[in-house]
Parts: sequence; structure tokens; C-alpha cells
Amino acid sequence: MENINYTNIINIEKWTNLFIQYGLQVLFALIILAIGWIFARFIRDFIRKIMRSTHLDETLSIFLSNIVYILVLAFVLIATLNKIGIQTTSLVAVIGAAGLAIGLALQGSLSNFAAGIIIIFFRHFRVGDTIKFADITGTVEALDIFNTILITPDNQKVIVPNAKLTENAITNFSSKPIRRLNIIINIKYDSDIILAKSIISDIIASDERVLKDKEIRIAVSELTINSVVINAQCWTKKSEYPNAYSNILEKIKLCFDAKGISMYHT
Repeated sequence: MENINYTNIINIEKWTNLFIQYGLQVLFALIILAIGWIFARFIRDFIRKIMRSTHLDETLSIFLSNIVYILVLAFVLIATLNKIGIQTTSLVAVIGAAGLAIGLALQGSLSNFAAGIIIIFFRHFRVGDTIKFADITGTVEALDIFNTILITPDNQKVIVPNAKLTENAITNFSSKPIRRLNIIINIKYDSDIILAKSIISDIIASDERVLKDKEIRIAVSELTINSVVINAQCWTKKSEYPNAYSNILEKIKLCFDAKGISMYHT
């Protein structure tokens, strides 16, 4: 009976020692994990607040703060595993190799990702801007890390990889508050040039959308084989550009018809 009691005491002491040794390690590991998680959230929110205070783009603020959050959590997880006695050297090597393999497989996506960062950071354009890329003109509906979504004037949705936008020239029609109207009119040689210029001048001057404090220029810009080219230039607000352009063209055509000025169609 005494031997049995002595054996039980030894087993209890053994399990107690194991609990103290490993139980405390697990407890400390959980404490590290909890504190690290709280710290990661604090750092994420702090970075996001700082970026917002500097008026940095919201998309970039969220993305960068989330990247920092993930990196801090990864460091905390490795520290937690080390605390409970798990060797993480090989794990880090495996993660690194996997990351390299994934990076090689996703080169296109990574280039779009890098381009998205560049576009957002340098603010080449923003949501709501009207841009022209290649032969596509549209309003930016969404700008994310990999793609930019454009809505064309006929309400079609175009998804453009960000890398394409940084590799080619982009025209941003919304970057400036005003735009210049360039109106090209071809008239026949037997038409009265002076009268044509006077009509164009009166029409532009009477249009309320044309900015009167900006230069209005009307001049013969070219003499082709079949026509005289008159170039009229004036300025308007970007929001009124389409209506002003079409309205001036229509009035010029109607007035030319009424005055007997013949236009040449190329």
C-alpha cells in the first residue's frame, strides 16, 4: 500500500512539473499573442489616423495600415511559437520559399499592385475624374490596388489593369478647373473669310458658358488644297465643356447656312 501511494505521489509531482513547465509556457504564449494582437490593431489604427490627417488617399491609407497590421501579427505569431518551444527557423524558410514561388507566379498581379500604389500615392487621377487611355474615354468609378474601373459615356464598364495605365500616356480631363475649346471649321475658298470669322466671334462672345476673362482667339490656321481652315479657341469650365462645344458648333452651322457661307467636309 505504501509503494502504491509513493508511486502516485511521484506521478502527481511529475504531472505538476510538466504543467508548470509547459502550462506556463502556453500561458505566456497566449499572453504574448493577446498583447501582440492588441498592439497590432493599435498600430494599424494609429497609422490610418496619421495618414488621414495628412489627407492621403483613403484607399492607400487602408491598404498600407493593413499591411503593417499583417506584418506585426506575423511577428507576434512567430514569437508565440518560439515561446512554446516550436522551432520557427524552418517555418520561416518555408514561408519565404512559398512567397518567392507565389511572387514568380503572380508577376503580372504584382506589377498591377505596384502600379496601383503609384497611381494612388501620386494621385495621377481620382475617383470621379474623366480620363482618356489609348482609345478609351471614361469616368473613374473605382480605383483599387490591381485594377481601375472606368464607365464610358455610353455606360459601359471597362476594367483596366493598373500596370497598363502607368505604362502609357493618360489624359486627365478633370485635373484642371477649366478647359480650352478648340473649334476647327473648314470653309470653301469662295466663302467670305472675314464674315465667317465675325460670325464665329459673335457666337462665342454671346455664349454664357465661355469665360470672358480668358483669351478668345479666332484665326486662319491652315490653307489646304480644298478649304480654308479657321481655328477658334476659347475657355470654359470643365463641367460645361461638352454642352458649350456642341452648342457653339450648332450655332455656327446654322448661321453659316443663313449667310451663305459654304463649309467643306473632309
